[in-house]
Amino acid sequence: MRLTQATFLLTAALLLTGFTNFANAANPQLVFETNRGDFIVEVYPEKAPKTVANFMQYVKSGFYKDTIFHRVINRFMIQGGGFTADMVEKETLAPIVNEADNGLLNDVGTIAMARTQDPDSATSQFFINLENNQFLNFQGPDPQLIGYCVFGRVLKGMDVVREIAASPTGNKGPYSDVPKSTIVIHQVRVNDKPL
Repeated sequence: MRLTQATFLLTAALLLTGFTNFANAANPQLVFETNRGDFIVEVYPEKAPKTVANFMQYVKSGFYKDTIFHRVINRFMIQGGGFTADMVEKETLAPIVNEADNGLLNDVGTIAMARTQDPDSATSQFFINLENNQFLNFQGPDPQLIGYCVFGRVLKGMDVVREIAASPTGNKGPYSDVPKSTIVIHQVRVNDKPL
């Protein structure tokens, strides 16, 4: 069957348009709405597919609504995504495998998964690096060297992150480095107007 010139051009145009859309497909962007202001994070599913899928599941279910930044250490990191304002830890999904060996580094403005001493224990909690925290990077497969999985970075609003980081902190029950003035994450949502 022969293609007419018009059919050929139309097919080529459709293919080219499809290819262009695919080539320009952006990484997902998430808006973190807090009582200190908003910031936008870009996540990298190609670098950390299981981690991003897990995080997006929490985002889409509304899990982060009214959670807090419960651990803040200026010039290190801010951590949130697991506790309510009264310091009750929320029930989470099953832990995920650690994907720290993905080439991404715990540099200023990156977001990574928080975990216990068990490398494969991350669930919902995350942290944002305030410095280049090289000691948190993947150094080898040994559990002591595997590091913390970076899966995105702050695209806009690092001033908000730094304002949160400057919050006075203290002890609350068994927890330390808790902001004295509660820092609420009103919600985390997919950015409908990507940057």
